[in-house]
Amino acid sequence: MSTTCPPLSPPVGPDRLPRQYPADYDAEQRSAAEALIASPRGEVRGPFVPMMRSPLFMDRVQKLGEFLRYQCSIPERLREWAIIVTARHWSQPYEWHVHAPLARKAGVSRAAIAALLEGGPATAVQEDEAVVHDFCLAVHRQHGVDDALYARALALLGERGVMELTGICGYYAMLAMVLNVARTPSPTCFELPD
Repeated sequence: MSTTCPPLSPPVGPDRLPRQYPADYDAEQRSAAEALIASPRGEVRGPFVPMMRSPLFMDRVQKLGEFLRYQCSIPERLREWAIIVTARHWSQPYEWHVHAPLARKAGVSRAAIAALLEGGPATAVQEDEAVVHDFCLAVHRQHGVDDALYARALALLGERGVMELTGICGYYAMLAMVLNVARTPSPTCFELPD
């Protein structure tokens, strides 16, 4: 493994909504935390720490995220790639820290991840990764996709996959906003498997 320090914007200033002690949770927070801990995530971390201030919101968000991350029809490699394209667009270091190693483990090339990290064009990507990259950036930058790009995504993923990819873009953009507003700290470096 090698260490890479991403040139992403770290939080500027102190954590606005730091971790609360579970003993201090109210009944609604305890219930939401128990549901999150029972999910594939297994703990309250990352964007769910600040969201605990609104436990019903956090509970609804985590259920959508559980579907998009663990159950949707998009293959894991493309799903993790879409997540880090979104994290890079939003300059979100926590999302990047968590998902870049998962993208690498799922089969995205080191060169593709490095090019994305540096903010350059997606290089060394497979054709399906290029479609997902272009689709995600169009959604984030132009707030939609043109007919040609829609046709490429439809041919790759079908209608269900196009909707789920759109959902991944929106979901991880929302998490990035939560993390950025809360100034949730993240490690400055991460391990990217070879």
